[in-house]
Amino acid sequence: MATIDSAALALLKPPTVAQSVHREECTQCFDNQDDPRGIDVCLACFNGGCLSDARHHARTHYEKTGHALTLNIQRRPRPKPPRSEDAEPPAKMTKLAIAAEREEDAYTHALALRDWRSGAFAPADAVPAARALVDALMRAPTSARRAEVQAWEEELLPCEHTLTLAQHAAGPIPASGLASCAQCELKENLWLCLACGALGCGRKLYTGAGGNGHALAHFEASGHPVCVKLGTITPEGAADIHCYACDDSKVDPELAAHLAAFGINVAAQKKTERSTTELQIEHNLNYDFSLTDESGNALEPVSGPGLTGLQNLGNSCYMASVLQVLFALPRFQARWGAPRAPQHWAACAEPLPAACLACQLHKLADGLLSGRYARPPTPGAVQAGVRPASFKALVGRGHAEFATMRQQDAEEFLAHLVTSLRRYARAHPQDPGAEETFGFALEQRLQCTACGGVRYRVDAHDAFGVPVPAREEAADAEGRTRYAPVALEECLALATAPEALEYRCSRCARDVSATRQTRFATFPETLVLHAKKFQLVNWVPTKLDIPLVLPDDDTLTLDAYLGHGPQPGEDALPEDDAPPVAAEPPVDADALAQLEGMGFPRARCERALRATSGQGAEAAMEWLLTHMDDPDIDAPAAGASNVPASEEQVALLADMGFSRAQAGKALRETGGDPERAIEWLFSHPDDTGAEDAPAAAAVEKAGSAVPGSAALPARFRLRAFVSHKGPSVHSGHYVAHVRTDAHGWVLFNDEKVVRADAESVRVLKGLAYLYVFERVLE
Repeated sequence: MATIDSAALALLKPPTVAQSVHREECTQCFDNQDDPRGIDVCLACFNGGCLSDARHHARTHYEKTGHALTLNIQRRPRPKPPRSEDAEPPAKMTKLAIAAEREEDAYTHALALRDWRSGAFAPADAVPAARALVDALMRAPTSARRAEVQAWEEELLPCEHTLTLAQHAAGPIPASGLASCAQCELKENLWLCLACGALGCGRKLYTGAGGNGHALAHFEASGHPVCVKLGTITPEGAADIHCYACDDSKVDPELAAHLAAFGINVAAQKKTERSTTELQIEHNLNYDFSLTDESGNALEPVSGPGLTGLQNLGNSCYMASVLQVLFALPRFQARWGAPRAPQHWAACAEPLPAACLACQLHKLADGLLSGRYARPPTPGAVQAGVRPASFKALVGRGHAEFATMRQQDAEEFLAHLVTSLRRYARAHPQDPGAEETFGFALEQRLQCTACGGVRYRVDAHDAFGVPVPAREEAADAEGRTRYAPVALEECLALATAPEALEYRCSRCARDVSATRQTRFATFPETLVLHAKKFQLVNWVPTKLDIPLVLPDDDTLTLDAYLGHGPQPGEDALPEDDAPPVAAEPPVDADALAQLEGMGFPRARCERALRATSGQGAEAAMEWLLTHMDDPDIDAPAAGASNVPASEEQVALLADMGFSRAQAGKALRETGGDPERAIEWLFSHPDDTGAEDAPAAAAVEKAGSAVPGSAALPARFRLRAFVSHKGPSVHSGHYVAHVRTDAHGWVLFNDEKVVRADAESVRVLKGLAYLYVFERVLE
């Protein structure tokens, strides 16, 4: 009888704090520990593998790595004992906390050791030598839980205003003075000024919490920026601190002393209100789109291949909506679908599939397209969907925003994912990736009004942002502003119309007025249109519900927006003989810090501050919102290439295999931004880093480097759209609608997948945030 190899078992070590344990589900498919066979966890590297006859990822892992010993885990729900009628009711919740549910309280686990080399299989408790290792593995946080905890953690730091806070008034504040806003008598969402003790209500922002902004008005009148939210103060000294000057949550290291000046004893406080972060989490989780039609009837759940939902991981609806749209496209289905997955897994050089972007995309494609995981528990019920935790952890790794569990912008995530796919393709040369379906080029024509000279530039893009004009109409019955509908053709005309700008002409050698016009140089296979419907309210980009009117049959013809390049008789401005441009004057450091604190890259912040002639951060923010799609938005300021790169950044890129000359030049060309420097290096593989090497920022009009096609007619039909509900793209809820052959329009709302009714499609189509059109082949 075969036995477990005890000698090999003795050599194995328990998981360290830094290691991820994949015991919940297979790293190459969504089969998990709740399946009848459970999953096998490798005792050497802690990879999780399924035992399916068709996919057999656990066996394949052994054959590829030689790791023979695994722990089989089968999880089953623990039956809940019925509560007797005379039992005490559950204790009332008296405080808020984000706590992990104890898995052992809800489930039982059947554990067994397997030796793939000998074929031995034995209950884990029958192998005493394995007890310590098995116990350590089961106690270790799972990979999904580790990523979730890290992502929810938000590091708050002090700022100069909390560190240098000066109190201008002191003395006990009576209880009546802490009961309501001094201006409007609101009794919740109250913020105490830590400088003078003034009490005001907060703003009504992402969370929807009631407030009239009197705390903000106090800051604007007094200049006192730091306040604390009453009801969030704990005996340990934690509290919701906000700095209006930074417009962000901060930490006050001396909070206890500052509150003591007003007679408030921190040790006696009790948390009675939710913090801003808790309110935003609850707000985003509770946002939902109607799952009934206009008559109040429940929409019909659908399931099957291509109709699998994605569970919400907390604030991941932005990612789920984008992924559902991507995997509805033929190019993505062909690239990442079932036929190619085994070929990749056999050749993949990554030791763990959880660390490979291609492995996780193949896993997602299998989960969404196979239909295996779309089965509802009972006929007519909503399916459970799959949980894309490993993909989110991997694609967001190292990113300041997408690594968190905060709500994000769907369009920004799409851009980040496409960039990640291109980076992977460059590092792993192969046939063109599916992401190239979005590629096209825009032609920018610049003309000096003084000398008449023109210059053309062609840049590659993956999405086209169109401005949507806001024309207010009469308010609705609830007093909310209503906006007049706008035709999509009008938005395209605005985006491609000539605009005036200030420009330093290379021929005139002085600042002149110029006109700039952007048109299509080529068209993509799949066109993503980003509807820009924003205005700035209290430093926050606020979404406007402006209805867009699409053409008949949802078909868009773009022939009229094609550029034609240099024309006979045009006088081209000189390129090589342009006089050197002096370095720009320094920008306001405080305004720059405010813009960077909002998440904008430094190059964009500096460009915005100079474009608005130093009018301050608010004017620069307005400029940024209207110029996000400028081809040169990320170009460093004049003179930036002369700024020496730091030795630490050069060493970081050199460790990735680039020469020090290449690393130094990439950092100089991108204003010292390491992430953009990596992109620059992949875009300039032939540049040795020598000072005379070419450093073109635009693609040539002719040649294979230009994505897309200029062939006409250019007709596109709507395939999908992503809608958003909420006051800001960084809060609220995202859903996707996809046009299918079998079911017409289908609504993907996290794990809920239903056939959409015609009226909701009509309304939400006009209020969509992203539109995805497929080219109609003639």
